[in-house]
Amino acid sequence: MSIKVHQSRRDFLKKTALLTAGAGVAGIAGFTGCQREKQPINSIPRWRGFNLLDFFTPDPQNTWVQPTSEDYFRWMSDWGFDFVRIPMAYPNYLDFDRSKPITPEEVYLISEREVDRVDALVSMAHDYGMHVSLNLHRAPGYCINAGFHEPYNLWLDEEAQQAFNFHWEMWAKRYRNISSDKISFDLVNEPAMRDDPNDQHSPVRAIPGDAYRKVAKGATEAIRSANPNHLVIAGGNNVGTTVVPELLDLGIAKSNRGYFPAQISHYRASWAFADIDALPEPKWPGQVGDRYFSRELLEEHYAPWIEIVKQGIGVHCGEFGCFNKTPHDVFLAWFSDTLDIFTENGIGWGLWEFRGNFGLLNSGRQDVDYEDWYGYQLDRKLLDLLMKH
Repeated sequence: MSIKVHQSRRDFLKKTALLTAGAGVAGIAGFTGCQREKQPINSIPRWRGFNLLDFFTPDPQNTWVQPTSEDYFRWMSDWGFDFVRIPMAYPNYLDFDRSKPITPEEVYLISEREVDRVDALVSMAHDYGMHVSLNLHRAPGYCINAGFHEPYNLWLDEEAQQAFNFHWEMWAKRYRNISSDKISFDLVNEPAMRDDPNDQHSPVRAIPGDAYRKVAKGATEAIRSANPNHLVIAGGNNVGTTVVPELLDLGIAKSNRGYFPAQISHYRASWAFADIDALPEPKWPGQVGDRYFSRELLEEHYAPWIEIVKQGIGVHCGEFGCFNKTPHDVFLAWFSDTLDIFTENGIGWGLWEFRGNFGLLNSGRQDVDYEDWYGYQLDRKLLDLLMKH
């Protein structure tokens, strides 16, 4: 599913110390007003909530995505959650000829009607006290998922980067008067380089740090041209998994992923593994293939993220969760350890998703005694675990 970037712990710490020495409270400049010596363990709030998929697909007419109900926000609020992330495919809110591949010129054709739908969801979330994280899950020239032909490459092509900046400046202008305690901008979902962008199983690798820095810096400047205090978030490299030292001095927060190890979180997920029948049975803790899965493995994996939190860089986990083919008891045991680590270090999170295969409602698991919840199937054990953290 991903290829780790190898760097020694000593090299990582040396880089973070150099890059953050003069950065102040990176990722939240002007947001809390606190002095550095008084900072909490994480310099951004520990927002907790869910991803909402209303604008996830490139085509707004895609019928498998059901719109978010106001009831969802009411329940989230009643259960104590305060965060929603809205991963968007930019073609979803464009007006262009969908019968053929999009052209670079058509990438700028914003549909006010479709953007108004995004506004309505954001407004509803704010009515229920939710912080909203707007994210380009598909950005001009890049998406971790196949299914749409891009006219260029975000990481390599200046034309794609100009379009990327245009989109973020557009969103920043729409929300220029909304404070960072209510909205943030998550630049691009799960950055990586893919050899063949139209092949879901084509190998991915980390983006060169200087290339990622150029893209993130340009988009951040575009956003802050509308409001210098907007909170900007950049995803980890290599599909969101690894810290990017080249971004640590940009004054932006960071987003990681809670899908480690993928043999637990994405067990038998056909889009993540080419041969799902070859996957070993998941256990937690326990021996799975050639590795022993345990809390210690998680602590090692998340150590670089905890290090930058200690340096004053805001960190939030934009996505985590587990596909519905993992045995429920294994999922909950692994998830409990993951949540513990995030909670101990003040790291908030967004479950993928509220309703669906990874979700709290209607997840379709075969080994769960669901509770009827106003016509939905509620995973009460999962809800209780989330509410504890």
